[in-house]
Amino acid sequence: MTFANIGSLGTVPGKRDELVTLLTRPSAELAAIGCLLYEVGVSDDEPDTVFVAELWESADAHRASLDLPSVQAAIAEARPLLSGVMGGTRFEVVGSPLR
Repeated sequence: MTFANIGSLGTVPGKRDELVTLLTRPSAELAAIGCLLYEVGVSDDEPDTVFVAELWESADAHRASLDLPSVQAAIAEARPLLSGVMGGTRFEVVGSPLR
């Protein structure tokens, strides 16, 4: 069943765009392990926040992605840019009017 992970990442003031650049680097590995969608967004209403919407083939595929060396390296690179304020939710997708 498709798994969704929707989150927000608070950034250190002035570091939002740097985090966006990091999160939007192309990654064939994510697609290969089961990522169906990985969208990164920003809002002028929250200038120190980055939003991420992910769809995965399964929750297991998402968990497995966290063990990829490239993902571990990106997490380490992102840490200094993060304020520690995070939010989000995870759920199993049950349907869509588009499919």
